[in-house]
Amino acid sequence: MALDAFLLVIGMLALGKVCAATGRFPPAAAGVLNLFVLDICLPAAVLRYASRLELDLSLLRVIAVPWLLCALAALVVYAGARRAGLAEDRMAVLLLCVPLGNTSFLGYPLTRAMLGEEALPHAVVYDQFGSFLLLSTWGLWVLARYGGDRRPTAREIGGKIVRFPPFVALVVALTLMPAAPPPLVEGLLMRLSDALLPVVTFAVGLDLRLRLPRGALGPLAAGLALKLALLPLAAWVLVRLLGLGGIAADATIFESAMPPMITAGALASSHRLAPDLAAAMVGYGVLLALATLPAWSLWLH
Repeated sequence: MALDAFLLVIGMLALGKVCAATGRFPPAAAGVLNLFVLDICLPAAVLRYASRLELDLSLLRVIAVPWLLCALAALVVYAGARRAGLAEDRMAVLLLCVPLGNTSFLGYPLTRAMLGEEALPHAVVYDQFGSFLLLSTWGLWVLARYGGDRRPTAREIGGKIVRFPPFVALVVALTLMPAAPPPLVEGLLMRLSDALLPVVTFAVGLDLRLRLPRGALGPLAAGLALKLALLPLAAWVLVRLLGLGGIAADATIFESAMPPMITAGALASSHRLAPDLAAAMVGYGVLLALATLPAWSLWLH
C-alpha cells in the first residue's frame, strides 16, 4: 500500500508537470482541482474517519503538538532571520511555510498509506484543530504584519472557520455521523476520499515551480531542514513529554513531517512576500518529502 501510494504520487506529479509544460490544461486548472479537493474530497475523508474518533483527553495532546511546534518554529525562524539580517519578506515566508504543513492534501492519504487507516482520525484532528486553525490565526497575522493588510477581526476569523467545508464536516462527524454509517454512504465517502491523493498530486504537478530563488538558497535550505527534519524530531520529543503513545503519537509525528502547506505558499506569493522563495519552499518541499516521509515512517515502525 505504501509503495503504491508513493509511486502514484511520483507519477501524478510528473504527469501534472508534463501537462503544464505542453499546455494540455488551462492555467486555472490547478486552482479548480484544488477547490474540488477542498470542497468535496477532504470533507468526505473527514466524515469517513473523524466519526470513528473516541473523544478523550489524548486528543488534546494531539492538538497541543502543532501549536507548540508553531511557537518553536516562529522563535527559531525569527531569531535566525534577525541574526542573519534576512529581509522581512523572506522571513515572513519562513514564518508561514515552516510551521504550516501540508497535513490534509498530502497528510491524509500518505498517513493512511504509511501508518494505516487507524491513524487517519488522529491525522484529521491534527490537521483541523492544528494546521487549519493555525492558518486562520497565525497565518493571517503574519500576512497582516508583513503583507500590508489590515489585521483581521476575531469575527472575520471565526467566519472563515465556520464556513470552511472540511471543518463543517468535522463538526458533523463528531456530532451526527455514526461510526458505522450505512454501506451505501460508506461506499460513497470511500470513493470520494480515495480520489484525494491522485487529484491533489496532479494539481501540485500542474503548478510545481522549481526555480531556485536568487540569493535565497540559505533561507530555502534552512527552512526545509527545519520543516522536514527538526520539527518532526521536536514532535517526537513532545509526544513523549505529553505522555502520548501508540498510533496517536505516530500519526502526530508523521503529520508534523509533512512538507510546507501549498496554501501558505500561495498566500505569501499573492501578498508579494518573496514569491520565489515561497514557490521554492512548496515545490522542493514536496520533492524532498518523497524521501523524508518514508524515512520517518520506517523510524516510527
